[in-house]
Parts: sequence; structure tokens; C-alpha cells
Amino acid sequence: MDSLAFQPLSPVSFLERSALVYADRPAIVSEDRTFTYAEHWLRVRQLAGMLQGLGVGAGERVAVLAPNTHMQLESSTGVSAGRGVLVALNVRLQAGEIATILDHAGVSVLLVDSALEDVGRKAVDQAQVDPRVVVAGGDGRDEYEDMLAAADPVYVRVEDERSLLSLNYTSGTTGVPKGVMYHHRGAYLQALAMAYHAKLDLQTRYLWTLPAFHTNGWCFPWAVTAAGGVHVCLRAVVPKEVWHKLESESITHFCAAPTVLTSLAAAEEARPLEREVHALTGGAPPSPSLLRRMDELNIRVSHLYGLTETFGPAALCDWRPEWDQGTPDERAERLSRQGVGNVIAERVRVVDDNGDDVPADGDTLGQVAVRGNNVMLGYYREEEATRAAAPDGWFRTGDLGVMHPDGYVELRDRLKDIIISGGENISSIEVENVLTQHPAVQEAAVVGVPHDHWGEVPVAFVTTGGSESVSGDELIAFVRERLAHFKAPKSVVVGDLPKTSTGKIQKNVLRETARSASGGDSG
Repeated sequence: MDSLAFQPLSPVSFLERSALVYADRPAIVSEDRTFTYAEHWLRVRQLAGMLQGLGVGAGERVAVLAPNTHMQLESSTGVSAGRGVLVALNVRLQAGEIATILDHAGVSVLLVDSALEDVGRKAVDQAQVDPRVVVAGGDGRDEYEDMLAAADPVYVRVEDERSLLSLNYTSGTTGVPKGVMYHHRGAYLQALAMAYHAKLDLQTRYLWTLPAFHTNGWCFPWAVTAAGGVHVCLRAVVPKEVWHKLESESITHFCAAPTVLTSLAAAEEARPLEREVHALTGGAPPSPSLLRRMDELNIRVSHLYGLTETFGPAALCDWRPEWDQGTPDERAERLSRQGVGNVIAERVRVVDDNGDDVPADGDTLGQVAVRGNNVMLGYYREEEATRAAAPDGWFRTGDLGVMHPDGYVELRDRLKDIIISGGENISSIEVENVLTQHPAVQEAAVVGVPHDHWGEVPVAFVTTGGSESVSGDELIAFVRERLAHFKAPKSVVVGDLPKTSTGKIQKNVLRETARSASGGDSG
């Protein structure tokens, strides 16, 4: 009777259904190739068979080192179809960093794109494990395609929906990356949430601007597939190419960090699109000025919030029609909030040091806490770190925020990024939002540096765009006109901002730069 009323949830089932219902419809556009859903499902099962032929058993780890290509999308489902565990690798890592992950995960097979073969093989040479390397693409023999064609299709249904689906390694900007364990149930439900909130359907043409290795692409490999939409692959995010794809491929949706949106808005090709495109952004709070600019380009932005530990977006700024009546500034201000839990998530909380909810007054700071079906099983082989992250059954995100009276959360800073100057808390996000209101400023990051008298003081790093120029003194005065004087940066550095492969600004690098420049003190 169990089989009558219960079926373990797995995101693999989305492709199984779409191959049946949308067999002749396009599923993937990858460079000069297009695959229908029937072809996509066959190739995924052949990949599962190929991996089994290489000795990959249930629960064994398969790593993928590739940009957003059809192989990357095929592996997102194909590894699971054979009951392997997917380890999608950050394509910007150095060989030594990749070797560390290969060893920690215990990888037995490495699928690598030909463009990344050199770094992949160097990583294998440095690792303790010795995975079988399979190369896709290249000018000569395509080993991946040859092995795929020779493999018998395999599909092993999942028996335990909370079994390990994938390992996603954190960016490691503050230390050694941790392996975040995803389960089948969470990926299935999160994919449904993304399809629902993004309003994906048969008309969807989704552009892969978001790295698919990052939290399994926010579960969009499965969400777009569930909706029967088209995946349009993109090897690299080059603004000119993105604008070309937006128009030539009739793109309806894409996901990107705010830094990517900023680069698109500043591109020479930027102009209002003839039809509305839906962009989903997360990874850092988008500034109200950026949201206004995207609106002018006919790109409607939805603000999502989440972490690797939450299968990507756990919350979103769920827009209400009555908010449309506000001024552009008011709408952008509301949209910059992180919002409420998504449709399959539990409520998002803001808690104090004792784990109690802070007052919903839009002012009292606390740490954001989450739990539910779209939260990780834990950190792989790190039980102590898992316990520390969720001391009372609620995962602490490390983000500081406030709870508004309407139940919407607004981030004020990362716990480690809050600046305490003379006993006063300074939100780096608040100062950054003011800096980006200046017409010459394209992006801004604010960090704290040690000071003999005040303890810490803020320092700003900005990039400028267009033909306008601005001095540091002008920007400091600009902030002082709009915020309390103690919040204004004490110095401003103009230049490029260091970023992770997922578009996050590396504030740890900026802190070190600022401290080195000041000799450890800003005094």
C-alpha cells in the first residue's frame, strides 16, 4: 500500500515527466546544438549508465568541472539517475583548491570540459584520490560524447528521499570550504518553489547567467525542466553576449548576482528591451538605485535571499499589487528587502543571542534563522560545525537583519561585516546604498578597519561608470549629507572590486587591503 500513496521525491522525476509530456519540444540550446526533452532524457540515462560502467555505485561522488554547457545540465540529473552524488566544482578555483575538494568528497570520477582540462588534471595530480577523468568537447575526439553513445541507458529510482543528492562546497572566502549536503526531497521542493515564484511555464526561455555549480544553480536545472521550458546555455557572462542572447534567443528569465546586473546596466549595449524580462537576483542586497535602473531597461527584478546551506533562495520579497502605487523610490526600497520564506519554506525568523524572536519593529537587530525542507542535511564529515550552525534546530545564517511589522525581513549586514565605531553599529549595506545613489558610482563596498580611538571606522571602495568622475572627498561629503556623520567613510578608494566566482564582493580581501594601506590603523 505504501507505493499507492507514497513516492519518494527526487528532482530526477521532473525530467522523466517532461520527456513524456514534451518529448518533441526543445529542452537545451547549447552553442550550436539543440536537444529535445526526449533526447535530453536519453542522454541523462546514458550518463547514468556510463558512470555505472566506470564503477560508480550508489552514494559515490562524481565531480563536474564545466561552465554552463549541456554536460553541466546533463550531470545535474544524470549523476542522480544512477544514484551517484554530484559534486559541481567552482570553475574559478585553482588546482590546489580543487584537489582539496576532490579529497574531502572522495571523488571517483571527474567530468571536465576541455577548456578546463589542464586545471582539472593538475588537481588530480595533486589529490590523494585518483578519479577517472572524462573530457567533454575539444577539437579532436570528444571522450564524453563517445562514452555516452556507447552506454546503455540506466535509471535507478531513489528509495530514500532524504538520501544524499549532491555536495555543494561553500566559496571558502573565510576559510576552508565546507561540503553542504543536499537531499533529494529538498531539491525537489525547492525546484517547485523556484518554478512557482519565477512563474516558469512552457514559454520560458531561461538564460544560464548564474553559474550552475553554485548551489546547483539555485535548483533551476530542475525548475525549468519541470515547467517544460528551454535552457539556453552560456559559457561565460560577458555583458555584450548576454544582451545579444536576451534579444536573439527571446529570453524570458535569468538569474544573477547584483554585481552582474550592475555590469549589464553599465554595458554599451544596454537599452530598454521590447518585451519584459524577469531577472531573479540574490547573493547580496541589490541597491534601490540598481533596481530603478533595471526597471528602466524593462528587466523586472525579483529579490531572493538564501545561502548554499538553503538550496539557494529560502526567502524572497513577495511583491504585493498595492505596492505598485508607490513612487519609484518607495517601490525600489521595498523590493530591496529580503522578504518572507518561499512557498515550501518555514517562516524566516530574526533572533537574538538567546534564540528568541526580536520585536517586529523594523529596527531591532538580530540574526536571521531558518529551518525546513530546503535546509541542508548538514556539513559533510563535519558534525561539530553542523551543530554549531544550528544550536537549537534553527540554522543561523550569519546575516544580521530586522523584522518589519508586516513580517518581511530586511538584512542590515553580515554578522562579520557590521562595523562598530565608538560603540555605534554601522551597517555597511546602508552606507553602500547611499554611495550608489551618486551618479558616478557603479558599485560600492564598505568595510571596517581598526582605529585607535573609535575601535573601527568605515572605509569605502567604489567603482565608477560612464564618463563622470568623482573624488573621495566628494563622496564622503555626499554620504555625510544623507547619513549621520559617524557613518560616513573616512576614506574612499576607487578601483575594481575583487569578487568570488558567484559575483559576491570579497570584503575579506578589501579589509586586508585597507588595513595594509593604513598600517593596521586608520588613525
